[in-house]
Amino acid sequence: MFKRTIFATITRRCREQRRFIQVLAGPRQVGKTTLARQVMDELAIPNHYASADEPAPGDNIWLTQQWDLARLNARQGKEALLVLDEVQKIHRWADQVKLLWEEDTRNGTNLKVLILGSSKLLIEKGLSESLAGRFELIPVRHWPYSEMRDAFGMSLEDYIYFGGYPGAASLTSDRQRWARYITDSLIETSIARDILLMSRVDKPALLRRLFHLGCEYSGQVLSFNKILGQLQDAGNTTTLAHYLELLTSAGMLAGLQKYAGQSVRRRASSPKMQVLNTALLSAQKPYDLEAALANRDHWGRLVESAVGAHILNEIAGTDIECYYWREGNLEVDFILRRGTQLVAIEVKSGRSREILPGMEAFAKAFNPERKLLVGGQGIPIGEFLLSPITTWLDV
Repeated sequence: MFKRTIFATITRRCREQRRFIQVLAGPRQVGKTTLARQVMDELAIPNHYASADEPAPGDNIWLTQQWDLARLNARQGKEALLVLDEVQKIHRWADQVKLLWEEDTRNGTNLKVLILGSSKLLIEKGLSESLAGRFELIPVRHWPYSEMRDAFGMSLEDYIYFGGYPGAASLTSDRQRWARYITDSLIETSIARDILLMSRVDKPALLRRLFHLGCEYSGQVLSFNKILGQLQDAGNTTTLAHYLELLTSAGMLAGLQKYAGQSVRRRASSPKMQVLNTALLSAQKPYDLEAALANRDHWGRLVESAVGAHILNEIAGTDIECYYWREGNLEVDFILRRGTQLVAIEVKSGRSREILPGMEAFAKAFNPERKLLVGGQGIPIGEFLLSPITTWLDV
């Protein structure tokens, strides 16, 4: 449903009078290029597709050449569509796009532009610095359970274990082949080409260890000092916070901050690690699906991670924020905030936990509008994963 909505939105905007650059930003292998090609097929206008995801074209000459090819289409057919994929790999791409866009505006060239990028941080940086007021950003997230079920017939257990990568769905019958694809084509490529190649990372081994440790402890609160104590490559908490931001931008791993009602305390808290796609966790473990289901603690961790990933992917690009809450040995798994509205979510996954449920204590302290139990005798896991997050916020 989400991808169909994006397709309809992009198609409608590209048919409108040329006003804004359309920008799709999201992780690798979630369907950005497929969406763009579907839009190209749908629109009855000339189009040109070019990808910078090759061994580094890297400079503005390549970008200008592709733009000029699209301009020829626009002049011959009165209008045209240009699709630029992985544009963040071009040095100072936003400055050049701004220059070319404004040239077309002055000259009356009706060239519509769709930009795709897998590094949300770099895309947004370029947009805010050079293209303010000239773009519309459309976040593309990991596929939810509803889309993986409808497109590939995935069961709930399959989705919790194999996650939401559509390109890997056909490989799930061969667990080793599937795990190699996730590890080599997604994890390694995202780290090597979307983070290390495009951002300054002085300690790449530290970033890799942070990712693997974050996956290992998905669903748990870890202080950066504790993380440093488990890593061989020394660093500091500021470095780790930056590396975690890069991993979040690549759609791999996030760190939830503690809700405390005060923004200063939230920023200073230890993060709760959260994979953004459970495939990133399962592929690095020795368990196949049957073994994972048999291991109560591991399956419980996967369930909690699937719920967290669903929440974070659903709220991408919205005004909804997600936190966790902990006080002493009491914890609430997820806190959703939209404006002054709070929703507290407790996940009952079946795994043994040292931290006690803290819903009652949180309710006394912050008076949330809703207190939800997911799993157990509460909202079924499948129902929660099939529902938009706004379902639980619309009181």
